[in-house]
Amino acid sequence: MFPRNLGNIKKMMDQLGVKSTELDAQKVVIRLRDKELEIINPKVVKIEMQGQESYQIVGEAKEVKKEPEISEEDIKLAMEKTGKKRGVVEKVLRKMGGDLAKAILELQK
Repeated sequence: MFPRNLGNIKKMMDQLGVKSTELDAQKVVIRLRDKELEIINPKVVKIEMQGQESYQIVGEAKEVKKEPEISEEDIKLAMEKTGKKRGVVEKVLRKMGGDLAKAILELQK
């Protein structure tokens, strides 16, 4: 049987060694392989129990397509191999999903 008021719930959690802290989060981003989930103005609670931390997130998520991450080394190498300017190289690298070899071949056309 569970207690009906929040004070009793808090006491039970304290007895079990469970600590919870509400965090002042502005946005939560969950990065997946091909997209991101953004939760704006979330309610986030950090829960500590038995030396473990977990987080409870409540809010409405929206999907955002993830841009491929382009390394500085890839940009410089593509610029050296093709003689193209940085902006052009970055655009083609993103278009090719970050695949350096495909981007260089495309830039050499």
